[in-house]
Amino acid sequence: MTDKTGFVAVKPVRAYEAIVEQIEQAIATRQLNPGDRLPSERDLMGTFAVSRATVREALRVLESGGLVRSRPGDPRGPEILQASPATLHKAMNRLVRSGTIKLSELVEFRVMLEGASCTLAAEHRTPEQLEEMRAAVEAMESSIAGGSAVFSQADVDFHATVWEASHNQLMQICGDAARGALVDLVNDRIDSAPDSGAQMKLSLAHDYEIFNAIEAQDGARAGQLARTFVIEYYGEMIEHGDRNGLALLGDAKA
Repeated sequence: MTDKTGFVAVKPVRAYEAIVEQIEQAIATRQLNPGDRLPSERDLMGTFAVSRATVREALRVLESGGLVRSRPGDPRGPEILQASPATLHKAMNRLVRSGTIKLSELVEFRVMLEGASCTLAAEHRTPEQLEEMRAAVEAMESSIAGGSAVFSQADVDFHATVWEASHNQLMQICGDAARGALVDLVNDRIDSAPDSGAQMKLSLAHDYEIFNAIEAQDGARAGQLARTFVIEYYGEMIEHGDRNGLALLGDAKA
């Protein structure tokens, strides 16, 4: 008889992995919510019928994933944490460093996010958010003489406000994570540039163009500018054979 089920061989599951899976499932189904407490280590040992070492290994895995905060000896038990963009940032970073995701793929993802967020921001930005963007680019301009650290923070503030103005929380979280992973994985072009002042002025000019398009509520232009600028900034760091996708995204219409 032909097997039509698609069943495959199973892998043995270690005890701590089974514990992690059950707790993750309880969080995903909201049986456990941020601020809730798991039972103490001793109670978890009894519930799962495992050793203290197994419980601690499960908690270590959950903590490294940003799901719980565990303090040895705390009688209240490990705390369930609120989901954080930092968790996604770390995950992206690990995936790229391990080679699971190529740097070119991360840049392509950033290109799409920046283009979409700028397009939406042009449509949905509030007067208050527009003023925050204006303040950020003006801070970038006034901080050029102060060095790259102050300038870069103002640049981050500008993009964070654009993502917020998209009024899409997932885009905001992913945008922050993708940008953070890229900053961690590539050298700071401003610091390494022969003329860092010129590099800062170029970045400022780019952000001013995006700001002007968002102010004019020209979503198509804002999105196209954002995609082009990300490709220009990171494209030369990508191996030549991986640039075809970037070229297609750069030509895409918003």
